[in-house]
Amino acid sequence: MRVEFAGRDLVSMRELSRQEIEHILNTAERTEFSGDVLKGRLMCSLFFEPSTRTRLSFETAMKRLGGEVVGFAKPGAASLSKGENLTDTIKTVSCYSDVIVLRHPREGAARLAAEVSDVPVINAGDGSNQHPTQALTDLYTIRREHGRLKVRVAMVGDLKYARTVRSLGQGLAKFGARLLLSSPPGLEMSEELCAELESMGARLEVCTSIEEAVERADVLYVTRIQKERFPDPEEYRKVQGAYRITPELLEIASSRMIVLHPLPRVDEISPEVDHTDRARYFHQVRNSIPVRMAVLSLLLGVV
Repeated sequence: MRVEFAGRDLVSMRELSRQEIEHILNTAERTEFSGDVLKGRLMCSLFFEPSTRTRLSFETAMKRLGGEVVGFAKPGAASLSKGENLTDTIKTVSCYSDVIVLRHPREGAARLAAEVSDVPVINAGDGSNQHPTQALTDLYTIRREHGRLKVRVAMVGDLKYARTVRSLGQGLAKFGARLLLSSPPGLEMSEELCAELESMGARLEVCTSIEEAVERADVLYVTRIQKERFPDPEEYRKVQGAYRITPELLEIASSRMIVLHPLPRVDEISPEVDHTDRARYFHQVRNSIPVRMAVLSLLLGVV
Protein backbone atom coordinates (compact mmCIF):
# COMPACT_ATOMS: atom_id res chain seq x y z
CA MET A 1 0.00 0.00 0.00
CA ARG A 2 1.45 3.33 -1.10
CA VAL A 3 1.67 6.10 1.51
CA GLU A 4 0.77 9.49 0.04
CA PHE A 5 1.53 12.73 1.85
CA ALA A 6 1.82 15.37 -0.87
CA GLY A 7 -0.46 18.32 -0.19
CA ARG A 8 -1.63 17.05 3.20
CA ASP A 9 -1.63 18.89 6.52
CA LEU A 10 0.04 17.60 9.69
CA VAL A 11 -2.19 18.74 12.54
CA SER A 12 -2.49 15.78 14.90
CA MET A 13 -0.79 12.45 15.63
CA ARG A 14 -4.27 11.01 15.90
CA GLU A 15 -4.61 11.25 12.12
CA LEU A 16 -1.46 9.29 11.29
CA SER A 17 -1.67 5.53 10.90
CA ARG A 18 1.08 3.22 12.11
CA GLN A 19 2.17 2.71 8.50
CA GLU A 20 2.34 6.47 7.90
CA ILE A 21 4.39 7.03 11.05
CA GLU A 22 6.82 4.32 9.99
CA HIS A 23 7.08 5.89 6.53
CA ILE A 24 7.99 9.28 8.00
CA LEU A 25 10.59 7.72 10.31
CA ASN A 26 12.05 5.65 7.47
CA THR A 27 12.25 8.74 5.27
CA ALA A 28 14.07 10.60 8.06
CA GLU A 29 16.69 7.83 8.13
CA ARG A 30 17.45 8.21 4.44
CA THR A 31 19.92 10.71 3.03
CA GLU A 32 18.96 10.61 -0.67
CA PHE A 33 16.26 13.26 -0.31
CA SER A 34 18.62 15.88 1.11
CA GLY A 35 20.32 18.53 -0.98
CA ASP A 36 18.38 21.18 -2.86
CA VAL A 37 15.12 19.26 -3.37
CA LEU A 38 13.12 22.23 -2.03
CA LYS A 39 15.01 24.92 -3.94
CA GLY A 40 12.54 27.62 -4.95
CA ARG A 41 10.05 26.61 -2.24
CA LEU A 42 9.10 28.95 0.60
CA MET A 43 8.12 28.03 4.17
CA CYS A 44 6.23 30.58 6.27
CA SER A 45 6.97 30.23 9.98
CA LEU A 46 4.25 31.77 12.17
CA PHE A 47 5.04 31.54 15.89
CA PHE A 48 2.53 33.17 18.21
CA GLU A 49 4.24 31.59 21.24
CA PRO A 50 7.92 31.57 22.26
CA SER A 51 10.02 28.79 20.77
CA THR A 52 13.70 28.04 20.33
CA ARG A 53 14.10 24.41 19.25
CA THR A 54 10.95 23.94 17.17
CA ARG A 55 11.22 27.21 15.24
CA LEU A 56 14.95 26.99 14.58
CA SER A 57 14.89 23.31 13.69
CA PHE A 58 12.11 23.86 11.12
CA GLU A 59 14.06 26.76 9.63
CA THR A 60 17.25 24.67 9.61
CA ALA A 61 15.45 21.74 7.98
CA MET A 62 13.97 23.93 5.25
CA LYS A 63 17.28 25.63 4.47
CA ARG A 64 19.19 22.34 4.40
CA LEU A 65 16.76 21.23 1.72
CA GLY A 66 17.48 24.35 -0.32
CA GLY A 67 14.29 26.22 0.56
CA GLU A 68 13.71 29.68 1.96
CA VAL A 69 11.97 30.87 5.13
CA VAL A 70 9.89 33.93 5.99
CA GLY A 71 7.65 34.64 8.95
CA PHE A 72 7.75 35.98 12.48
CA ALA A 73 8.44 34.95 16.06
CA LYS A 74 6.97 38.15 17.50
CA PRO A 75 3.28 38.37 16.61
CA GLY A 76 3.21 42.00 17.74
CA ALA A 77 5.00 42.80 14.50
CA ALA A 78 2.22 41.24 12.43
CA SER A 79 -1.18 42.58 11.40
CA LEU A 80 -2.86 40.62 14.19
CA SER A 81 -1.70 43.43 16.46
CA LYS A 82 -4.02 45.64 14.37
CA GLY A 83 -6.97 43.34 14.95
CA GLU A 84 -6.69 40.98 11.98
CA ASN A 85 -8.10 37.53 12.74
CA LEU A 86 -6.17 34.27 12.34
CA THR A 87 -8.29 33.13 9.39
CA ASP A 88 -7.38 36.17 7.32
CA THR A 89 -3.73 35.90 8.31
CA ILE A 90 -3.55 32.28 7.13
CA LYS A 91 -5.42 33.00 3.90
CA THR A 92 -2.99 35.81 3.17
CA VAL A 93 0.14 33.86 4.06
CA SER A 94 -0.93 30.88 1.96
CA CYS A 95 -0.83 33.20 -1.07
CA TYR A 96 2.90 33.74 -0.46
CA SER A 97 4.20 30.36 0.64
CA ASP A 98 4.32 26.66 -0.18
CA VAL A 99 3.94 25.42 3.40
CA ILE A 100 2.98 27.03 6.74
CA VAL A 101 4.39 26.08 10.14
CA LEU A 102 2.15 27.41 12.90
CA ARG A 103 2.51 27.63 16.68
CA HIS A 104 -0.39 29.17 18.54
CA PRO A 105 -1.52 29.32 22.18
CA ARG A 106 -5.11 28.39 21.34
CA GLU A 107 -6.15 24.76 21.03
CA GLY A 108 -7.62 24.10 17.62
CA ALA A 109 -5.79 26.97 15.92
CA ALA A 110 -3.85 24.62 13.65
CA ARG A 111 -7.06 22.83 12.62
CA LEU A 112 -8.66 26.16 11.73
CA ALA A 113 -5.57 27.17 9.77
CA ALA A 114 -5.58 23.90 7.82
CA GLU A 115 -9.24 24.39 6.88
CA VAL A 116 -8.67 27.81 5.30
CA SER A 117 -5.13 27.46 3.90
CA ASP A 118 -4.40 26.69 0.26
CA VAL A 119 -1.05 25.10 1.20
CA PRO A 120 -0.09 22.40 3.75
CA VAL A 121 -0.15 23.45 7.41
CA ILE A 122 2.14 21.86 10.00
CA ASN A 123 1.09 22.17 13.62
CA ALA A 124 4.12 23.25 15.68
CA GLY A 125 2.06 23.29 18.88
CA ASP A 126 -1.46 24.52 19.62
CA GLY A 127 -1.94 25.22 23.30
CA SER A 128 -1.98 22.03 25.37
CA ASN A 129 -3.43 20.04 22.49
CA GLN A 130 -0.92 18.69 19.93
CA HIS A 131 2.72 18.83 18.82
CA PRO A 132 3.02 16.11 16.15
CA THR A 133 6.55 16.76 14.88
CA GLN A 134 7.90 16.64 18.44
CA ALA A 135 6.19 13.27 18.88
CA LEU A 136 7.70 12.04 15.60
CA THR A 137 11.11 13.19 16.83
CA ASP A 138 10.57 11.32 20.10
CA LEU A 139 9.51 8.16 18.26
CA TYR A 140 12.50 8.44 15.92
CA THR A 141 14.84 8.76 18.93
CA ILE A 142 13.27 5.80 20.76
CA ARG A 143 13.48 3.59 17.67
CA ARG A 144 17.11 4.50 17.07
CA GLU A 145 17.99 3.70 20.69
CA HIS A 146 15.87 0.58 21.24
CA GLY A 147 15.24 -0.67 17.71
CA ARG A 148 11.48 -0.84 18.27
CA LEU A 149 8.53 1.21 19.54
CA LYS A 150 6.72 -1.46 21.56
CA VAL A 151 8.53 -0.41 24.73
CA ARG A 152 7.75 0.67 28.30
CA VAL A 153 7.69 4.47 28.46
CA ALA A 154 7.37 6.18 31.83
CA MET A 155 5.70 9.56 31.34
CA VAL A 156 6.71 11.71 34.28
CA GLY A 157 5.58 15.19 35.28
CA ASP A 158 2.83 17.29 33.75
CA LEU A 159 0.48 14.79 32.12
CA LYS A 160 -2.46 17.19 32.12
CA TYR A 161 -1.27 20.18 30.11
CA ALA A 162 1.76 18.82 28.19
CA ARG A 163 0.86 18.58 24.51
CA THR A 164 3.97 16.50 23.92
CA VAL A 165 2.57 13.78 26.20
CA ARG A 166 -0.71 13.69 24.27
CA SER A 167 0.97 13.48 20.87
CA LEU A 168 3.63 10.97 21.89
CA GLY A 169 1.06 8.82 23.68
CA GLN A 170 -1.07 8.65 20.54
CA GLY A 171 1.96 7.68 18.48
CA LEU A 172 3.16 5.00 20.91
CA ALA A 173 -0.35 3.57 21.27
CA LYS A 174 -0.31 2.53 17.63
CA PHE A 175 2.69 0.32 18.34
CA GLY A 176 1.22 -1.31 21.44
CA ALA A 177 3.54 0.42 23.90
CA ARG A 178 3.10 0.24 27.67
CA LEU A 179 2.77 3.69 29.28
CA LEU A 180 3.71 4.09 32.95
CA LEU A 181 2.17 7.28 34.32
CA SER A 182 3.66 9.29 37.20
CA SER A 183 2.60 12.86 37.98
CA PRO A 184 2.18 15.28 40.89
CA PRO A 185 -1.35 15.50 42.34
CA GLY A 186 -3.59 17.54 40.07
CA LEU A 187 -1.49 16.95 36.95
CA GLU A 188 -2.72 13.43 36.17
CA MET A 189 -3.58 12.42 32.62
CA SER A 190 -7.27 13.00 31.98
CA GLU A 191 -9.63 10.03 32.00
CA GLU A 192 -10.65 10.97 28.46
CA LEU A 193 -7.10 10.77 27.14
CA CYS A 194 -6.40 7.55 29.05
CA ALA A 195 -9.46 5.95 27.49
CA GLU A 196 -8.47 7.16 24.04
CA LEU A 197 -4.92 5.81 24.30
CA GLU A 198 -6.16 2.44 25.53
CA SER A 199 -8.65 2.25 22.66
CA MET A 200 -5.75 2.91 20.26
CA GLY A 201 -3.70 0.01 21.63
CA ALA A 202 -1.65 1.38 24.53
CA ARG A 203 -1.45 -0.35 27.90
CA LEU A 204 -1.59 2.17 30.75
CA GLU A 205 -0.49 1.80 34.35
CA VAL A 206 -0.35 4.43 37.09
CA CYS A 207 2.84 4.28 39.16
CA THR A 208 2.55 5.02 42.87
CA SER A 209 5.98 6.68 42.92
CA ILE A 210 8.55 8.10 40.54
CA GLU A 211 10.95 5.41 41.75
CA GLU A 212 8.60 2.71 40.48
CA ALA A 213 8.37 4.43 37.09
CA VAL A 214 12.17 4.76 36.81
CA GLU A 215 12.77 1.16 37.84
CA ARG A 216 10.36 -0.34 35.31
CA ALA A 217 10.89 1.87 32.25
CA ASP A 218 12.82 1.43 29.01
CA VAL A 219 12.34 5.16 28.38
CA LEU A 220 11.88 7.89 30.98
CA TYR A 221 10.00 10.74 29.29
CA VAL A 222 10.22 13.78 31.56
CA THR A 223 8.09 16.89 31.10
CA ARG A 224 8.33 20.37 32.51
CA ILE A 225 5.56 21.65 34.76
CA GLN A 226 4.31 24.41 32.47
CA LYS A 227 3.64 27.53 34.48
CA GLU A 228 2.15 29.29 31.46
CA ARG A 229 -0.64 26.68 31.13
CA PHE A 230 -1.99 27.04 34.66
CA PRO A 231 -5.16 29.17 34.91
CA ASP A 232 -4.39 29.77 38.62
CA PRO A 233 -0.84 30.74 39.68
CA GLU A 234 -1.48 29.30 43.14
CA GLU A 235 -2.09 25.86 41.62
CA TYR A 236 1.29 26.06 39.91
CA ARG A 237 3.05 26.93 43.17
CA LYS A 238 1.59 23.80 44.78
CA VAL A 239 3.39 21.50 42.30
CA GLN A 240 6.47 23.58 41.49
CA GLY A 241 9.58 21.48 42.06
CA ALA A 242 7.52 18.37 42.85
CA TYR A 243 10.06 16.00 41.29
CA ARG A 244 13.67 16.00 40.14
CA ILE A 245 15.60 13.42 38.12
CA THR A 246 19.12 12.89 39.48
CA PRO A 247 21.95 10.44 38.75
CA GLU A 248 21.28 8.83 42.13
CA LEU A 249 17.64 8.18 41.24
CA LEU A 250 18.66 6.65 37.92
CA GLU A 251 20.85 4.05 39.64
CA ILE A 252 17.76 1.86 40.13
CA ALA A 253 16.92 1.89 36.40
CA SER A 254 17.60 -0.93 33.96
CA SER A 255 20.92 -0.77 32.11
CA ARG A 256 19.27 0.22 28.80
CA MET A 257 16.91 2.87 30.15
CA ILE A 258 17.26 6.29 28.47
CA VAL A 259 16.02 9.73 29.54
CA LEU A 260 14.12 11.94 27.10
CA HIS A 261 12.72 15.45 27.54
CA PRO A 262 11.05 17.64 24.87
CA LEU A 263 12.77 20.70 26.42
CA PRO A 264 13.02 23.37 27.65
CA ARG A 265 13.71 22.12 31.15
CA VAL A 266 13.68 24.14 34.35
CA ASP A 267 14.79 22.12 37.35
CA GLU A 268 13.14 18.74 36.76
CA ILE A 269 16.37 17.14 35.46
CA SER A 270 19.61 17.75 37.32
CA PRO A 271 22.41 19.04 35.03
CA GLU A 272 24.53 16.14 36.33
CA VAL A 273 22.29 13.76 34.37
CA ASP A 274 23.63 15.36 31.17
CA HIS A 275 26.95 13.62 31.73
CA THR A 276 25.48 10.13 32.14
CA ASP A 277 25.08 7.62 29.33
CA ARG A 278 21.31 7.74 29.81
CA ALA A 279 20.74 11.34 28.69
CA ARG A 280 19.27 11.51 25.20
CA TYR A 281 17.42 14.83 25.23
CA PHE A 282 20.07 16.65 23.20
CA HIS A 283 20.03 13.68 20.80
CA GLN A 284 16.33 14.52 20.40
CA VAL A 285 17.27 18.06 19.40
CA ARG A 286 19.63 16.76 16.70
CA ASN A 287 17.11 14.16 15.55
CA SER A 288 14.47 16.83 15.01
CA ILE A 289 16.31 18.03 11.90
CA PRO A 290 16.02 14.86 9.76
CA VAL A 291 12.48 14.30 11.03
CA ARG A 292 11.35 17.78 10.01
CA MET A 293 13.26 17.51 6.74
CA ALA A 294 11.29 14.33 6.07
CA VAL A 295 7.95 15.96 6.94
CA LEU A 296 8.59 18.99 4.74
CA SER A 297 9.77 16.84 1.84
CA LEU A 298 6.79 14.49 2.07
CA LEU A 299 4.13 17.20 2.36
CA LEU A 300 5.67 19.09 -0.55
CA GLY A 301 5.78 15.91 -2.64
CA VAL A 302 9.50 15.70 -3.43
CA VAL A 303 10.03 12.21 -1.91
